Amino acid sequence: MDVEQRLAAIAAAIAEPARARMLCALLDRRARTATELCALTELSASTTSAHLARLCEQQLLACLPQGRHRYYTLASDEVGAALESLLVVAGRPVPALRTRTPERLRLARTCYDHLAGTLAVALHERMLKAGWLHPQPGGDYTLKPAGEAALDAWGVDLDDVQGKRRRFACACLDWSERRVHLGGALGAGVLQAALKRRWLQQDLEGRGVQLTPKGRRDWIAPLGVAIDG
Repeated sequence: MDVEQRLAAIAAAIAEPARARMLCALLDRRARTATELCALTELSASTTSAHLARLCEQQLLACLPQGRHRYYTLASDEVGAALESLLVVAGRPVPALRTRTPERLRLARTCYDHLAGTLAVALHERMLKAGWLHPQPGGDYTLKPAGEAALDAWGVDLDDVQGKRRRFACACLDWSERRVHLGGALGAGVLQAALKRRWLQQDLEGRGVQLTPKGRRDWIAPLGVAIDG
């Protein structure tokens, strides 16, 4: 298929109002389930599935399996940029997502044995932007030399992490942010190092985690990560 045909196929996929609405709902970079998108469009489950399949086929959406659920997100930043430009032409603002997650837990909490929440998502994005992590097929990551040096400076025991009989590093979808944070043995290692250095303080009960003043000063600020709360 040449470029003109490919462009026409993408435009046709976007042109259907229900599919356009699904795409716009994902512009906040948070993932949604097929059920959530079905409720948004007020279509049947089978029709919604057909629309999602079409959008995935045209590489406008990506499907992220997470446990028993499948989440859908925009396939790339380029897709998001193109949609935002089209919305400017259309003259329609994109509504912001409202979450029911308590703000205290939304900022930072544990997800099994690794860090989750706004802080975890921001750290993951910073690690990718800095080139510390190299994405692999299936949502896994390898750690590049710059990442090894940085995480060693954080106090992460990389020899111990690499010796675990589990996935080394992987993308884990955050249930409040609907974006990805770092999971796997490396994610667990980062959390343990941050707790040991008292950058984070874990609640005695529940999954809450607090970013300490020391953590904000010595860990987050040097990374240039902006965290409210």
